[in-house]
Amino acid sequence: MPNLTYKEAIKDALAEELRRDSAVFIMGEDIGLHGGAFGLTKGLFAEFGPDRIKDTPISESIIAGAALGSALAGMRPVVEMMFGDFSALAYDQIVNAAAKARFQFGGQCKTPLVIRMPVGALSWKSAGVVHCQSVDNWYVQIPGLKVVLPATPYDAKGLLKSAIRDDNPVIFLEHKALYEVAGDVPDEDYVVPLGVADIKRSGDTCTVVACGKMVHFALEAAVTLADEGIDLEVIDLRTLKPLDEETVFNSVRKTHRAVVVHEGHRSGGLAADWGMRIYTECLDWLDGPVGWVAAKDVPIPYNDGLEKRVLPQVADIVAAVRKTHGEA
Repeated sequence: MPNLTYKEAIKDALAEELRRDSAVFIMGEDIGLHGGAFGLTKGLFAEFGPDRIKDTPISESIIAGAALGSALAGMRPVVEMMFGDFSALAYDQIVNAAAKARFQFGGQCKTPLVIRMPVGALSWKSAGVVHCQSVDNWYVQIPGLKVVLPATPYDAKGLLKSAIRDDNPVIFLEHKALYEVAGDVPDEDYVVPLGVADIKRSGDTCTVVACGKMVHFALEAAVTLADEGIDLEVIDLRTLKPLDEETVFNSVRKTHRAVVVHEGHRSGGLAADWGMRIYTECLDWLDGPVGWVAAKDVPIPYNDGLEKRVLPQVADIVAAVRKTHGEA
């Protein structure tokens, strides 16, 4: 079983799906000879050529609209947005057209469209207000879209292959800080089903619900808390919509405590949504308040020190877990 980075796993998934299905093609800014802003399509142009690796104008709205049209015509486009933040320029095409097409036509059409978006803050370089946002909540609230955010190379490859084979529009989020994180990825063809969470660490005293980079932070927090006799169960949601509520609720009913962690902003963010679902379905099982860890409600600063003060850190998760146990 080879050891691949998150970035290499995504590239492998793209290449395998391009070889498997002639209807699959990729489109985006500078994805051809240049290989994309983060190098995820590097080398694909040489193998598949300009008909299947399509460079586009610098217009996110045109890219999303053209992709939707080709999906309705029977193709399986995979769009690469240079940054998730820039997808705001394509928001109308994504949420008012792509998300609603199957509903508007009574299920008579399919919309097999994947839009890949690098999101989140880099761990090694600050990039400021319009390159580091978590945009998942922009899309989770829209009926008709599926939203995915893998945390490991294995999940990144398997989830992307599932997304490409799905007949609905899928927003596939890739955390930039994870691109160089390595892990075991099978050689053989495999998929990870959409809508199924994964327990990354089993425990029995508190459930931590997270996604993307925050899964790794939660696992780091678990090491610190283990010395205090607190045994965390870490759930990686993997798919943000549809949400695997059953896995979350079963875990909370076992551990009797919960902390929700999301890199997005506190107001209107996904952590609040997850926490309310836990309160609604698991109140009788809770032995403490649900902990809530999210980014502060300010734009992401460029200064590295300020960025770390705005975004959730491992210490914030540790503090939230201690609070659920009645500790200051």
